[in-house]
Amino acid sequence: MDERIYELINKKIDGLITEDEERELIRIFKENPDIEKEFKDMEALKGVMDMLKAKDPDWAWEDYWKSLYNRIERGVAWIFFSIGAIILLTYGAIEWVQSVLKDTEMPLIAKLGVFSLVFGLVVLFVSVVRERIFVSRSDKYSREVKK
Repeated sequence: MDERIYELINKKIDGLITEDEERELIRIFKENPDIEKEFKDMEALKGVMDMLKAKDPDWAWEDYWKSLYNRIERGVAWIFFSIGAIILLTYGAIEWVQSVLKDTEMPLIAKLGVFSLVFGLVVLFVSVVRERIFVSRSDKYSREVKK
């Protein structure tokens, strides 16, 4: 379709057409009925689109921010909870390791090995507990399967 015809049709549909342009469009319709049919189809489509109403943007944004805020808030809370648990459990483990190793003549490499082992166990423990909590909340089938 010619660019000028397309422009005239859009102006007519949007209600922005001048009298001269409307006369030109009517002349084009008389010369080519296919263009008039396409115009009527576009006009019908605009009518349908005008009947549709989008969700109120204020509500949509409010719901979006509530959801986003909740996800961020919970994510940050879990991060701090995990860090706190790791610190406290590691501190307790270090105190235990120090009391065990205080009186012995153990090499430095063995002390580092014990420290690394205990720290790794603490991190692994916190990770497994956190994962279990998340899975138990979101596993739809946990009640369906008998253990």
